[in-house]
Formats: sequence, structure tokens, C-alpha cells
Amino acid sequence: MSNSAMLADSTAQRIIKMIDEENRFSAGDKLPNENDLSSELGVSRSTLREAVKILTTNGIVEIRRGKGTFVTSTTIINSGNLNDIASGLEDLFEMRLMFEPECAYLAAERATDEEIETICYYGEEIEKKILSGEDRTFEEQKFHESIANATHNSFVKQFMPVIFNAIKKGVVVLTKDQDVSEDNLKDDRLIMEFIKKRNPEGARTAMKLHIIHAIERL
Repeated sequence: MSNSAMLADSTAQRIIKMIDEENRFSAGDKLPNENDLSSELGVSRSTLREAVKILTTNGIVEIRRGKGTFVTSTTIINSGNLNDIASGLEDLFEMRLMFEPECAYLAAERATDEEIETICYYGEEIEKKILSGEDRTFEEQKFHESIANATHNSFVKQFMPVIFNAIKKGVVVLTKDQDVSEDNLKDDRLIMEFIKKRNPEGARTAMKLHIIHAIERL
């Protein structure tokens, strides 16, 4: 992953922190204008634009032409609503089980070297977050998005909002289960290893096991 892409990602995460941890913005709020926000974050306007693109892709903000950039959702759901979150989660993971193993298969066949590097970058970032006990929603979403993008299928992106939703809810419900975190570490390493080796069957099986492990813990 290039330095500019890494800087854009870290900038996106800082904006997420403003929304989730600092409670500076809620759903429906407008973000500061480009000049003010880039100055506060200490990044260039072009880096900020790339960060906003990432947030837009994740459904966290939306750009309203002529009006500005608005928060569409908070990324972390209040843990007090776990019963509501769990409702329908099994169906979401079942959908992932039907969809994502095939993405991993195609990614192992079709990914460019740079795309494999990006997949591994986010896999390693997930590991760091797990080991430090930090929220890993953003990294999980980017990891699975990177695999989906590496399929080079133009329709895959249409499914990503559903995948993001499942990951977001899954992290809230499962993140405190130590066994889940250990499974996550092992599974992600396997997925990355098979994709790096360009082993489609191995990547498909590793992704399938990854999602099955999560379903078993629900």
C-alpha cells in the first residue's frame, strides 16, 4: 500500500474517532469545510478528499452536492442495544457465507500484487487491533472490501454495504469473546496465506471457516 493511501486511511480513522469516541458529530451533522478540517487534521486537502471517499464507500458519510459532507451513521453501535443488534445477525452471516468464500476464491486467482499487499496490510492491522484490545470495525471492513475488490467483478461492490453492516454488528456482539478473537487471528492469517500463494480452493475454504467460526459463536 502506498504512503498516500495509508495516510488517507489513517485520516479516515481519525474522523471516525471524532464521530464515535469524541461524539463531535452525530448522524445528520455536517462535517467542517475542507479547509478547516484538513487544517485541524494536519493533512492536505487531497488526502482529506481521499479519506472522505473511504468514509463514503463505508456508508459513514455522504456528500450532498452544493451543501457539504454529512454523517450518515455512527460506526459503532451502542453496546446497550445488543439484543437489537443480534436480531437478524445470523441471517447476515449466512449471506456472507454464501458470498464471501467465492470472493476469496476469485481474489486468489485475479488479485494483482498490489491488491494482495493491500489485503495483507489490513489483515495485519486487524491483528494489531485485536492484540491491543482496540475496536477493529474499520480494519475488518477494509480487509473484506479489499478481497472483494480483488475479484475484479463490477457488481461485487453492490453487496458491500450489507457486508459492512454484518461486520459492524458482528464486532459489537462478538468482540469481547476471547475465543472469537483467537479464531479471527488464525483465520485471517490463513486467508492471507492462501491468497498470497494464489491458492483459490484454500482461500475459499479459509474464508468459509472464518465465517462459520463466527456463526458458531453467535
